[in-house]
Amino acid sequence: MPRLTAFTHGSLRFDVTDAGPEDADETVLLLHGFPQTSVSWDPVATRLHDAGLRTLAPDQRGYSPGARPSGRRAYRVENLVDDAAALVESSGAGSVHVVGHDWGAVVAWALAAHRPELVRTVTGVSVPHPAAFLRAMYAGPQLPHSWYMGAFQLPRLPELLLGDEGRFAAMLRRTGATPGNAARDAAALAAHITGPLNWYRALPLASPGYTARPVQRPALQVWSDGDDFITRAAVENNPRFVTAPYRLEVLSGVSHWIPDEAPDELAAMVVRQTALAG
Repeated sequence: MPRLTAFTHGSLRFDVTDAGPEDADETVLLLHGFPQTSVSWDPVATRLHDAGLRTLAPDQRGYSPGARPSGRRAYRVENLVDDAAALVESSGAGSVHVVGHDWGAVVAWALAAHRPELVRTVTGVSVPHPAAFLRAMYAGPQLPHSWYMGAFQLPRLPELLLGDEGRFAAMLRRTGATPGNAARDAAALAAHITGPLNWYRALPLASPGYTARPVQRPALQVWSDGDDFITRAAVENNPRFVTAPYRLEVLSGVSHWIPDEAPDELAAMVVRQTALAG
């Protein structure tokens, strides 16, 4: 089947990088988080290709130039999951090993829960199952680490702050991003930050209970003890929402930006995870 450079979902057109061996038997779907693009997966994808795996890395809703609808309602989790499902169905892979970082992990967990026929295994990087995260918000130490989620609900001010490329890059550096990666991500998003911010602004609009459905596919959580945003308590809630084989891997001394900072370790974990589906 020809390699994909784009796929459509309704009237939206998404850019995607489809790469790896032509004869790969297994496909890995790589979903980026905020505020990054599919480029953040390049170091991991290269290592997965060396292991004989095909990868699909899309620029998601609000990030692809042809997929930036207006209004926060368009960015509900349900729509983000449907976008990922449309890519899997367009790819000819049948089913995939889905790996998501940050917001991409939210989509990965929900895709595995709601469209299990498309998913062989699921790996959440940094961010746990959404219901596990919310449990830590309401009955744990997560809330102070997620203050920015409330701040992003404000109109215009987040755009004013993050629309300045230099200020945006400086903020990312303070979270552990390297100067080069911070500059890369700020340059890619500063001019059109509203769509990515709308992922947060649409959170109150999600269908009740949508993100609470448990996952019935082999699951891996990769967390790092240098993460300023996600507490260990949040990821330790995961087993409540996974009814299949599950494991937690902890990276020591690594910041939130695991795909950038620890591509060797992460790729090795994903390769091991793909073997679980046999």
